[in-house]
Amino acid sequence: MKTMFIKPSSSPAPPPERTAHIRFSELCAGYPGRPVLHQVTAEIPHLATTVLVGPNGSGKSTLLGVLAGVIKPTSGVLLRTGDRPPAFVPQRGAVGDTLPLTVRQTVEMGRWGDRGPWRRLTRRDHATVDAALDRLGIGALASRQLGELSGGQRQRALIAQGLAQESDLLLLDEPTTGLDPEARERIGELLTALVADGVTVVQATHDLQVAHAADACLLLQNGRLTGQGRPEQVLTTSALTQVWQTL
Repeated sequence: MKTMFIKPSSSPAPPPERTAHIRFSELCAGYPGRPVLHQVTAEIPHLATTVLVGPNGSGKSTLLGVLAGVIKPTSGVLLRTGDRPPAFVPQRGAVGDTLPLTVRQTVEMGRWGDRGPWRRLTRRDHATVDAALDRLGIGALASRQLGELSGGQRQRALIAQGLAQESDLLLLDEPTTGLDPEARERIGELLTALVADGVTVVQATHDLQVAHAADACLLLQNGRLTGQGRPEQVLTTSALTQVWQTL
């Protein structure tokens, strides 16, 4: 069990209805001179797929960054189970096309957390990378340059990098945006299979079809939580209209 406390709040998170992988209360975060999240209290259920939904600027990516540990909250309480750091898969656009990396080298970067960027990978590391490549169906692309891949292939390479970290928490920022329907379906099936294998999945998305297929949903608006629960309960026509009409 790993627990991180950040400036305890006087208003603890409500008791979970089922086992939670992450709980946070009165969470605030942002960037110098620009607060983004405002007193967000919610939980991420264990062994489930949770989607973060909201328009651009609603705080989805910032919340993912906080959960990943790459953005430090300014206040609030964050509790997380698990012995390994989360695996974070950024948007494809955050990874430069011009980087001289092969698919295998990209996935090998997922082992850096354990091995470090300058140490030789062990036999077990290579086996972990091979397993991630095979799981994503991109073993045959291992020697290809990342920038040569299609959008769907590239996204699978980034998810394979996340799997290579062997975390029980996988965080993804817009993993299906810009992909064709076949690629979106394939990634959706993979994420469902990962949950069955013992991984908790959290993804930010604009795709309401993807959102409705999830187990849980957090709806964000202007850095505040406006709804949480089952997608069919949260993503109602009235709730979505209210969120997007404020743009």
